[in-house]
Amino acid sequence: MDVFVKSLMDSLGVFGIALLMFLENIFPPIPSELIMPLAGYQAAGGQMSMVAVILAGTVGSLAGVIPWYYAGKLIGRRRLKRLAARHGRWLTLSPSDVDSADGWFRRHGYSAVLFGRLIPTVRTLISVPAGIAKMSLLVFLVLSAIGSAVWTSLLAGAGYLLGQNYEVVEAYVGPVSNVVLGLIVIFYIYRVITFEAKDEPDASEPSQAEG
Repeated sequence: MDVFVKSLMDSLGVFGIALLMFLENIFPPIPSELIMPLAGYQAAGGQMSMVAVILAGTVGSLAGVIPWYYAGKLIGRRRLKRLAARHGRWLTLSPSDVDSADGWFRRHGYSAVLFGRLIPTVRTLISVPAGIAKMSLLVFLVLSAIGSAVWTSLLAGAGYLLGQNYEVVEAYVGPVSNVVLGLIVIFYIYRVITFEAKDEPDASEPSQAEG
């Protein structure tokens, strides 16, 4: 993976960083914990400027969350409730869970988007409830940009400071990301096994514009 990341950066420069960070949000197996420290290491070697590295990482990351935002907006709360009524066990959601989650996000949406961008896996998925709640696209982008800039700056800065030992960053941050991902998978399996529907499908609910 590191050979692929390095070769893309060598070929495309800062555009390669932006492309990789975009793909990291669409295809999570490409980790930002590897991309940005390596970019910071190359900045330390004079191959590109640190400012360009952080800007490219932030722009690429921001571009990657927009499709997820619109996916949530397209699904909408009512359609998601109908999906929960039919496939709640595998979604680990009941219709009332959707209402509760939507209410929580509407109360804490700003901080959820801002700080969610600093948490592995969550930083991509948080875009979906933002779309479902119809958070202003401008507000969503501003909060995501701030969170993404902090995340990319921390990782790139670590790679820059460690110089040739940038792989040390991956050695520490990578396992943390894997632990978080593993806990999410375990929690999902637990939710599937223990799921109990709280609502029966409401067949009388009229079909109307999603919102």
